[in-house]
Amino acid sequence: MSLTIHSTKDGSSTLYSDQFSQFYHNPNGAATESLYVFFQTSGLIKFLEEASSLTVLEVGFGTGLNFLLLAEILKKQQISIPVKFYSIEAFPVDRETAKKFDFKDHIKHQELNQVLPEIFKKLETGMNVFKPIDDLDIELNLFYGTFENFKPKDLQADFIFHDPFSPAVNEELWNLDTFTKLRSFSKPEAVLATYCAASKARGAMCAAEWFVAKAQGALGKREITVASLSEEKLTFLKRVNGKRLAHRYKTGDFD
Repeated sequence: MSLTIHSTKDGSSTLYSDQFSQFYHNPNGAATESLYVFFQTSGLIKFLEEASSLTVLEVGFGTGLNFLLLAEILKKQQISIPVKFYSIEAFPVDRETAKKFDFKDHIKHQELNQVLPEIFKKLETGMNVFKPIDDLDIELNLFYGTFENFKPKDLQADFIFHDPFSPAVNEELWNLDTFTKLRSFSKPEAVLATYCAASKARGAMCAAEWFVAKAQGALGKREITVASLSEEKLTFLKRVNGKRLAHRYKTGDFD
């Protein structure tokens, strides 16, 4: 897959995929959008205030930015809880590409910027387990392969970062089967966050029995989506009509 590195408007790097004709992150600010969607709006930062452990499942490791942002938050807030970070990537970058990423404006602990090249250098097909940060109890379980073949044991996530390419080019990761499978990997109060606001994607979530809400978008996007297996987790957001969207999805109204 042909990839080119771009600097987004907040100074952080992203990639452009010729195969999918899409950027990996918002060109208006890769790190800014990730922090907003996956850490702030999802409630993860607040969750960390009292959590005794954390398990994250990410669909789409990409540049590894979300993993670094989580490590940066843990260091900044001096949080020492055990963290397991699961991620899936079908098209990983190579070490030399990762060495060119620039996240220094957002990753202030500079030693973290040396982590990704070594991860990509050692990555092999299947599940890879890394403990790449000496002073953090964070374990990266990085699956090199497709979501279809991702079959971890005993995974129960607190938060899901749903961050694959958009439904327009990667529809199989936005369908009923995907969100049903993600449900099976989730704790009863799990929260799923994504940059996507497409009605069909929300319908698939609802059909998979997630409660779904919309949230204000950022950096030029009108809305994002937050879902949960617990209605209580969405009380601060505007809920969608889940029954109606699920019915429309199941009857093929979006096709």
